Amino acid sequence: MPAGHAGTGLAALIDVETTGFSPRWDEVVELALILFAFDRAAGGLLGIVEEYVGLRQPTQPIPAQVVAVHGITDDMVAGRRLDDARVRQLLDRAELLVAHNAAFDRGFVAALYSESRAKPWLCSLHDIDWRGCGAVSAKLPDLLRAHGIAGAGAHRGLVDGRATLDLLACRGRDGSTYFQQMLRRRGLLPAAAASGSA
Repeated sequence: MPAGHAGTGLAALIDVETTGFSPRWDEVVELALILFAFDRAAGGLLGIVEEYVGLRQPTQPIPAQVVAVHGITDDMVAGRRLDDARVRQLLDRAELLVAHNAAFDRGFVAALYSESRAKPWLCSLHDIDWRGCGAVSAKLPDLLRAHGIAGAGAHRGLVDGRATLDLLACRGRDGSTYFQQMLRRRGLLPAAAASGSA
């Protein structure tokens, strides 16, 4: 089903790498957006439509302890800027924004693109009952390892984003995908439609 069909929705999986934890004081150094299509009626994932990843030079040096986590150095981001026009175009096309621990990503994205505040944000950390699904931990690297998905612990935007999308396509104990469970929990999918649908 092509993007733009009446029954097809578009959502953007977002992942940011930053200089720290606070969107008030810290800054984005890498932004990845994966625009993907989904079936509005059944919640099935229909595939990736477009991807964007960009590096951004912050106003202050990247702390060494942060470089140790994501591996992005000052030299890598020197003179780099995000393609604001393309990012805004992708955000505009997406009716839903998705992130693992969305409260974190949302704050940083909103600091750069205020229009993102008006979009519904879904959180693959908190909008899925991972404990009920048998997960020992809801941390992304742990979930990826538990589901045999490559990219666990990469801490780079596009790798983490693609891995999160692969995770959302996996099925839980009730037969529905985690993406369907997330939509259902947020009231965006009827309970009957989410059970066992592709």
